[in-house]
Amino acid sequence: MTLAITPRPTAPPPAPPDGPPSAPDGQLGPRGGRTGRRAVHLPRLQSGLADQPRRSAGELVALAFLLLTTAAASLWDLSASGYANSFYAAAVQAGTKSWKAFFFGSLDSSNFITVDKPPASLWVMELSGRLFGFSSLSMLIPEALMGVATVALVYSALRRWFGPGPALVAGAVMATTPVAALMFRFNNPDALLVLLLTAGAYCLIRALERASTRWLVALGVTIGFGFLAKMGEALLVVPAFACAYLLAAPTWPRRRVLQLLGAGAAMVVSAGWWVLTVAVWPTGSRPMIDGSPTNSILNLILDYNGLGRLTGNGGGGGGGNFSGTTGLFRLFNSLMGGQASWLLPTALALLIGGLWLTLKAPRTDPTRAALVAWGGWLVVAGVVFSFSQGVIHTYYTVALAPPIAALIGIGASQLWKQRHTLWARCATGALIALTATWAVVLLDRSPSWEPWLRPVTAGAGALAILGLVLAPTLNLRRRAWQRGAALSALAAGTVACLAGPLAFTLQTIETAHTGPVPSAGPSSSYGGTLTGQPGPGGGTGLGSRGAGGTGRPSASGGPSGSGGPSGSAGPGTGGAGQPGAAGQSGPTGSVAFGAPSAGRGTIGPGGSGAGGASVPAALVKALHVNAGHYRWVAATDGSQSAASLELATGGDPVMAIGGFNNQGGNLSLSAFERYVEEGDIHYYISGGANGGGPGGGSSSSSITAWVEPHFSAETIGGETVYNLTAPTTK
Repeated sequence: MTLAITPRPTAPPPAPPDGPPSAPDGQLGPRGGRTGRRAVHLPRLQSGLADQPRRSAGELVALAFLLLTTAAASLWDLSASGYANSFYAAAVQAGTKSWKAFFFGSLDSSNFITVDKPPASLWVMELSGRLFGFSSLSMLIPEALMGVATVALVYSALRRWFGPGPALVAGAVMATTPVAALMFRFNNPDALLVLLLTAGAYCLIRALERASTRWLVALGVTIGFGFLAKMGEALLVVPAFACAYLLAAPTWPRRRVLQLLGAGAAMVVSAGWWVLTVAVWPTGSRPMIDGSPTNSILNLILDYNGLGRLTGNGGGGGGGNFSGTTGLFRLFNSLMGGQASWLLPTALALLIGGLWLTLKAPRTDPTRAALVAWGGWLVVAGVVFSFSQGVIHTYYTVALAPPIAALIGIGASQLWKQRHTLWARCATGALIALTATWAVVLLDRSPSWEPWLRPVTAGAGALAILGLVLAPTLNLRRRAWQRGAALSALAAGTVACLAGPLAFTLQTIETAHTGPVPSAGPSSSYGGTLTGQPGPGGGTGLGSRGAGGTGRPSASGGPSGSGGPSGSAGPGTGGAGQPGAAGQSGPTGSVAFGAPSAGRGTIGPGGSGAGGASVPAALVKALHVNAGHYRWVAATDGSQSAASLELATGGDPVMAIGGFNNQGGNLSLSAFERYVEEGDIHYYISGGANGGGPGGGSSSSSITAWVEPHFSAETIGGETVYNLTAPTTK
């Protein structure tokens, strides 16, 4: 005889007045919390998907395939780009030689000037260089691994609420975004920035589940360190993340506000400690701040990397427009469209539709919370990139890749679940048609590159729509036919949506990219998509194909030529069969050594290396003579020229007068004379690249005017060089 015991019913825990109803079945149990003087029980974020099942063998195989293929693609022939952006490569090299240069992000190990960004991204590459020795691979492998980690975080964030299918779809979209493939194989700060912002989105998801202060503080820390990677761009996610938490966190309104204030404090502390240290450090014992004419870190934050980017005034507005005319459709133009916009129209449509369908859902509805977080990130960043009047590069669109991927994963999964309804099939067909049409438009902008892709994309889209129409009309007694038609439509739709960006991604991976303005896609193999746009110094760059040979294409990324007073930029020369990067003209119209070279290999004496120019062996030898006796082996105009010399000499420090774009390093003539009198500088090399336009800017022009009559000029390896330790007798 079995005794049956009926448990005594208990009342559900009380919820906050505006909080969610009782947790549905399958949800984790309630967790106690305290607000004010009264204890309350805070249920988990309302969701029927809160407790996802354990990962099945099939999911683990799919996840492993996604991450391994992403890693293989990111690491494939990674050294082909050499030092990539020589500007940052020289700073990484300097940080492996000097801890002071490491902390400040200096371009040279003697700490004359910093780069024009904070140093967090450099720290990662510099630590790798200190562990394994400075090289192209030790610098770029951490960037590639950041790409794999970003895909994993996108997957993890979506799986918690929406299951494995949407998570894998989002991870695949992230991995096949062309600009992501570019930047996770490059040494610009964007790789670390996107990784940290995606980590912040994951922290937000965890914080929303139980109104967790700990995860919200972690969110603030990730954004703070993102600020130390690329300053103001990291803050573009703050409005969206704050709105999502205020809307959906399962706790009292007062507690939500206090938690967000705590997260804001964590963000300020995690970014502010470095900013405060630099601000109070005596200016005479730290490097100059590049990008700031006033040598101020606050000026760099607020102007050059802040409001100047938005308004086009001040330091952030110099250097020309690299992304086309501002406006609502800027992200879709011929310069930016192929970078990340392949699924952007579909993502926006899914965002609008999802918000409409969840309009009457409970406050803590997870689908709406996710749409607000990811969609808000996409909209805010997209609007800023579209309407900013200052310098906005095409590769900035990598910051749009995670929210686009997430919205596609969320929306596609919801439509697939409702595929038995007419509205879902119609919506899916319309979105596939939209995506395939836009893909054909983007592919048509490179008509001679893989022309077969356009009919394949269009045909796959048509088959997908046909399958969606036919599937429900098949005999219900033959469900296998219905299922087969649905799966065929799914496969065809996947081809229609991802074939184009996947092809662009593969082309980007197999192409070497160098120079300050890289660009994804096939057009970058033919002189850069930005050919003819103003270069940093005001001229125009034009890449050219190398003569003969079987070398791979190489992309300098566009506008890197700057006109000198009496000459214009000419084509650079790369290796045999490889396109050269844009040349930069010096004062007499000759191609200056500061121009990026598309040659492949490590920069060495007399060699040409990716990411830096071909530096004559005779000049390298001269700089090496008694190099240890001087604080700087040379002074020259512009960071790009100085970076090329540093990489060619193995890290000998070079003074970069004027900084990257004559927005910093404005050395007075009297200060330069003191350095010369004290024997700190060996040579002065006039006419370097990026010196701020004609004459190299006021700082370098006055120095040149003083050097020329006081020191004899000699030609070393085709460059005009002044020995500052041997004044003339005039």
